[in-house]
Amino acid sequence: MPELAIRGGMAATPEGVVRADIAIEGGAIVAVAPELAGAPREIDARGLTVLPGAIDAHLHFNEAGRTEWEGAATGSRALASAGGALFFDMPLNSSPCTVGPAEFDAKRAALEQSSITDFGLWGGIVPGNRAALAELAARGAIGFKAFMADSGLDEFPRADDLTLYEAMREAARLGLPVAVHAEDNELVRALASRALAQGRTGIRDYLDSRPVLAEVAAIERAALLARETGARLYIVHVSSGRGVAAALEARARGADITIETCAHYLYFTEADMERIGAAAKCAPPLRPGSERDALWASVLAGDVDVVSSDHSPAPPSLKQDANFFKIWGGIAGVESTRAVLAGRAPVGLVVRLTAENPARYFGIARKGRIAVGCDADLALVDDAASYTVEPDKLFLRHRLSPYAGARFRGVVRRTVASGETIYLDGAIVSGRRGKMVTAHATSRTHA
Repeated sequence: MPELAIRGGMAATPEGVVRADIAIEGGAIVAVAPELAGAPREIDARGLTVLPGAIDAHLHFNEAGRTEWEGAATGSRALASAGGALFFDMPLNSSPCTVGPAEFDAKRAALEQSSITDFGLWGGIVPGNRAALAELAARGAIGFKAFMADSGLDEFPRADDLTLYEAMREAARLGLPVAVHAEDNELVRALASRALAQGRTGIRDYLDSRPVLAEVAAIERAALLARETGARLYIVHVSSGRGVAAALEARARGADITIETCAHYLYFTEADMERIGAAAKCAPPLRPGSERDALWASVLAGDVDVVSSDHSPAPPSLKQDANFFKIWGGIAGVESTRAVLAGRAPVGLVVRLTAENPARYFGIARKGRIAVGCDADLALVDDAASYTVEPDKLFLRHRLSPYAGARFRGVVRRTVASGETIYLDGAIVSGRRGKMVTAHATSRTHA
């Protein structure tokens, strides 16, 4: 007899959405079928959709060293409130950044103490740390992140072409992906410098300094390096339909490319940044409505592989300046990713983009699916209910969200991590400590 059964829900399985009971033993799913036998503990899921726990493959909880920006204690609880059970933390903006084995060990230890969800860790690529990549891989890094433009932090400098080329060669040898922030540094820097020299420091000036062309050019160059080195290229936060098209063209020429976008590029436009201000600043910036529509078309066509949050919060003091270029560029959105998708995408696609594809791409076989043998990471969602994003109800440390006031359909009633309920009807109900997951080297092309 299993120790727990979730009964009567509409389960989003790899075979489709079916009415099924889910039996759980030892934190894992042991059966998925209609009318399973009883269990000592049961959860009534009638009227609810049961999804695999979300995997956020790209966020910044800023621990260790900058927990006043967020921290995994608040960040993982925010993720859990949105049905999330696993996140991959980027190598910045923690301090020190995760570019060597000592920094990796420190971050792992910190997150094991503070996170209630499971987690994985990205390593970083910066000039001079190529020799450390093998040590990061040995410790369980799920991949390596590089910036092709200024990251905003002096301690995480951008990767010039030689640094990126040599790091890609090493990553290919190790069988791990290289994620790139794809914006052309020369173009962005020149446009920003000219604007500032002319005293143009407003929101519109910032938007004009980071055109879609900068994204497309960087994607094309990164794809060339990936093709030459045999590296698996993971392009983070593609912000435009033209960016997706450039990545698809490079894939057709033989580059091994996986395409990620983020919920805010699907929900907002540059007009929203001008309306909302600092809370909506990000890099690449929000795009015109035509680019957002093209990006949505790519998502619905199956051309985008992963949707994440790129949650990158900062204290309110860093979100205030008369010079918009000086404001910290990061959107707090970890609680809204699936909500944005659910507004337009079918359930099966939402699951693939936020659970199945990230788990498969990073070689984490026990995550991302409602299937026998997988971890019992589940989100129970009331699709008939709606809610308005209210800042005082968010679990974030600073609760500065551009989604404030947005109305979404689909309320997460319960989040289960490895068989344990960690979120229930608006409250965190567990002191669970998350575990680090590690990737398995793979040569799969894309999700």
